[in-house]
Amino acid sequence: MENSNVLLEAKDLTVNYRVKGALPFMGKKVEALTDVSLTINKGDAFGIVGESGCGKSTFGNAVLGLVPTTSGTINFMGNNLTKMSSGQFKKARLDMQVIFQDPFSSLNPRFNVYELISEPMRIRGGFSKDEMERRTVELLEWVGLSERDINRYPSDFSGGQKQRIAIARAISMNPKLLICDEPVSALDVSVHAQIINLLMDLRKKLDMTYIFISHNLAAVRSICNSMAVMYLGNIMEYGNARTIFDNPRHPYTQALISAVLNTDPNAMDARIILKGDIPSPIDPPKGCRFSGRCPNAKATCATSKPPLKKIAEGHFVACHNL
Repeated sequence: MENSNVLLEAKDLTVNYRVKGALPFMGKKVEALTDVSLTINKGDAFGIVGESGCGKSTFGNAVLGLVPTTSGTINFMGNNLTKMSSGQFKKARLDMQVIFQDPFSSLNPRFNVYELISEPMRIRGGFSKDEMERRTVELLEWVGLSERDINRYPSDFSGGQKQRIAIARAISMNPKLLICDEPVSALDVSVHAQIINLLMDLRKKLDMTYIFISHNLAAVRSICNSMAVMYLGNIMEYGNARTIFDNPRHPYTQALISAVLNTDPNAMDARIILKGDIPSPIDPPKGCRFSGRCPNAKATCATSKPPLKKIAEGHFVACHNL
């Protein structure tokens, strides 16, 4: 029987990019995601973390239909997105929205605030001008701006204010799923907490589900209740966020968490420094993709890919040593 609490489920999702250009890589493929399986429940704030190039944004883009999938399935609200026609996908896409990393480039500089926020309503249709104006003012107040800002342009705002406008636009049609792709990384550190708190408040207010993509583990720890740790297109660790932060079991997760600034002056946690470089996604290792940098690697790790296995309730790890 289908679990009615599941909003999105990916099964064996693979996304490859064909390499274009001159030899020696012409005709080869970049393995951006390989056999990624995860489940996101309604109301979750689901974090996806990892180093640059691990496949975090590719997963979000695959869900949104911005990149084609190579194989596997994505089920959203009980419907398989990968088998839909273009028209069917457009209807399903109405319940998904995204906040991009850089508000400076995601907002059209020729549009004023009213045009930016009301654009989704205009495209969908069925709204009068008065309804769009009222809704725009309401959304501005929700994100900490005001009606006085409605005729101003993006160039009149700071980076944090631009991101608030982008958030207002993203939630204008009450999406079920909001994908936050590095929503604070392009902003001044002084406004990080303000935007994170705003996102947390809006999730409760609108009963939305978040996919929160970030390399900032401190932000993920404050906003997410579930998470997946990715490395070179594979999931290394997955499950309850608090459990993973309190008891990371995969060596890669342990290294990532050791790099998070600890504000406890009595904490004696040592920073784990990984050796070596991230392998090329054009020619990834045959076994565990982390094996070449793992301090605990054994012979099996280089030849056999470890499956995600349950080590505790709500806690899964892909490691031969567990």
